[in-house]
Amino acid sequence: MSFQLAVCSEMVFRDLPIIERVKRIHDLGFAVEIWNWHDKDLEALAATGAAFTSMTGYLHGDLIDPATCDEVVRTAELSIKAAETLGVSRLNVHTAELVDGQAARPRHRATGDMWLTAARTLARLGDLGAAAGVTFVVENLNTIVDHPGVPLARAKDTLALVEGVGHPNVKMMLDLYHAQIGEGNLIALLRRCGEAIGEIQVADVPGRCEPGTGEIRYPAIAAALRDIGYTGTVGMEAWAAGNGVAGSEAALDAFRAAFT
Repeated sequence: MSFQLAVCSEMVFRDLPIIERVKRIHDLGFAVEIWNWHDKDLEALAATGAAFTSMTGYLHGDLIDPATCDEVVRTAELSIKAAETLGVSRLNVHTAELVDGQAARPRHRATGDMWLTAARTLARLGDLGAAAGVTFVVENLNTIVDHPGVPLARAKDTLALVEGVGHPNVKMMLDLYHAQIGEGNLIALLRRCGEAIGEIQVADVPGRCEPGTGEIRYPAIAAALRDIGYTGTVGMEAWAAGNGVAGSEAALDAFRAAFT
């Protein structure tokens, strides 16, 4: 039982232009994740021949806010069109909009209205996804180190939303780096999430570098994923601990070794 291994092109080979990064990742045998699509030449990316597993599924708005959730849906429609160019099947969303990694409109307490609005908005996204043949995946975040002010960000919250919506085109982007910081107990979390998982993202803690640089025992994570029958994508959304091209290549080697 094996996984599709993907690498976030925003975080490795950073001395190279984005097209060259994608080519390098592809040539090394990995699929590719990207963050924003609106600032990239999508035709040039598609011409690399790389397989793209996921990218940002909206541009603006908060899932949790009645005042801005329509903007999430509107820009999700634009993302679907962009995804067609790259053949992307999973579009990533967060419970609140991020600007340079920070909450655009910080909120430090969740309310019942936030839960209801997020669920209703996700259901709308699910219907869009079903019509277009894509899945929207809700990423959990940590609010301790990287993303303060994002409500309903923990994995247990995103799981509750995905299960509450109950739409086949709404899943989790289960980020184990964020979950380790905010919740821990990762193997039990994997078993609990099960079929709600649309894609897995990984990085080590602390530092958000490749597997093997921190406290998470990723070979055990790989074994747990096989135990629950997961055969989908595992994406390395991590910085390379080493410098330059050699450092990025070493990071990809470590990632492959952890999940092979």
